[in-house]
Amino acid sequence: MDTMKSRFLMGNEAVALGALHAKAALGTGYPGTPSSEILDVFNFLGGKAQWAPNEKVAAEVALGVAFGSMGSFVTMKHVGLNVAADVLFTAAYSGVDGALVFVVADDPGLASSQNEQDTRLYAKASGVPLLEPSDSQEAYDFMRLSFYISRKWNIPVILRLTTRVCHSGSIVVPSSIDEFEPTPHFNKDIATHVMVPANAKPAHFRLRKKLEEIALWNNEQGPNKIIDGEDSSMAFITSSISYMHIREAAPKSSVFKIGLSHPLPMEAILNFMAKHKQCMVIEENEPYLYEAISSAGGKLIKPPTSYRFGELTVSRVKNMIACKEEEAEVAPKGIPPKLCLGCPHLYTFEVLKELDCIVSGDIGCYTLAAMQPLSALHSQICMGASIGVGLGLRHVLPKNEAKKVVSVIGDSTFIHSGLTGLAEMSYNVPTTGHVLLILDNSTTAMTGQQEHPGTGKRLDKTPTNQLDYVKIAEAMNIKNVFTFDPRENKELFKKRLESALEKEELSVFIIKRPCILAMVKGAK
Repeated sequence: MDTMKSRFLMGNEAVALGALHAKAALGTGYPGTPSSEILDVFNFLGGKAQWAPNEKVAAEVALGVAFGSMGSFVTMKHVGLNVAADVLFTAAYSGVDGALVFVVADDPGLASSQNEQDTRLYAKASGVPLLEPSDSQEAYDFMRLSFYISRKWNIPVILRLTTRVCHSGSIVVPSSIDEFEPTPHFNKDIATHVMVPANAKPAHFRLRKKLEEIALWNNEQGPNKIIDGEDSSMAFITSSISYMHIREAAPKSSVFKIGLSHPLPMEAILNFMAKHKQCMVIEENEPYLYEAISSAGGKLIKPPTSYRFGELTVSRVKNMIACKEEEAEVAPKGIPPKLCLGCPHLYTFEVLKELDCIVSGDIGCYTLAAMQPLSALHSQICMGASIGVGLGLRHVLPKNEAKKVVSVIGDSTFIHSGLTGLAEMSYNVPTTGHVLLILDNSTTAMTGQQEHPGTGKRLDKTPTNQLDYVKIAEAMNIKNVFTFDPRENKELFKKRLESALEKEELSVFIIKRPCILAMVKGAK
């Protein structure tokens, strides 16, 4: 495949191509919409890509590559950065010997997420540079620029995408592939790579010095644009996809478009503002730019706080400019999401409902069991939380109510964040015991049927070691471990589950049946 030809690419595809042309030695991550396609495309283009058990492990592997003087990137959605944050914050201190890019996809409007957190705040808190592309061409260019910045200043870099950038498409014109050939090598520099307090203290000073240099570079030659307009009534400061909205909402206005959002090109921004009577920041979610510029002395028109929620659109930006307060959004009528016909989870949750269980749920397509008509899942917070939350309920509820509590977790989610929950379950046993259901549909279904350590296949479908949930549970001293196909053995499963709820012991059920969509996909 000729990767130097101009072609129409989705933002995620453009990021993968940029990584290839930046000579990334490895791409790793954990699937999460809207970032999931990046690694599959990188693999398709010929890059080395792999799924990790979770984002923290992925970031650690990528950091190891960067410690080995090579280039790497790690992909995740915004909530995945919570899992990888421990690596990010300290890697900012240690720095890297090659290049390390965190590709993080935010989800304004919660198209497929449990919150709207803003990754720009992570960049500020951790002290790493952050770039924000507004279209596929910039997704490609900024991915390559991220590698350049990381190598030049030996620092991890965040490339912040949003749902609209990830899944929108435009023409991408590739630039020449980097000529240098990195040589893998590990430098035994203990003062840099071992972050004990004595080494971390001077490392923090080095980090702040790097950020000062990057800020100076950003002011003078960073990836920022100034568009001079003929309408002098108001000028705008923006970044990411908001740039596209403001260009359509106010096409004759002057705009300062920020490409590198941390550290900000504050001197250049204030110089731009000095030339205009009125300025407004257009940004999605947190008022990151507004607060930073205001703190630096920039006088801005403050838009109503209602625009802090959800995705911006051209019409919303027009109202934002007019400072019109928004009314609460009324959800459009339509058919609510539900589990697929033939989904193995249907049979499981029907039994849980029939037994009137209190179901502590987790992240995955089975969360849809909370919707009508099932309404059979009663809590869902974050990856792996089903076990801990279920145990907490067991510890405090009256005995007759506690014995109805069941935790459910998908196979990929169990590997991601459930192993420590199972250890907690075995260690701090509630007086009524507890029941865990591992819903094994042999894939990471909700994000596109990706492989994981429980499927026995790598990202590229080649065989590898496969985790055994029965042996894992038995190794953690769970005495009652059962495996059921929920469709073939529904009544027996119901009887065994009912018995487990009465026993006041620890029980783990592996509910095993392939995802119906994965079965259809495999049959083609």
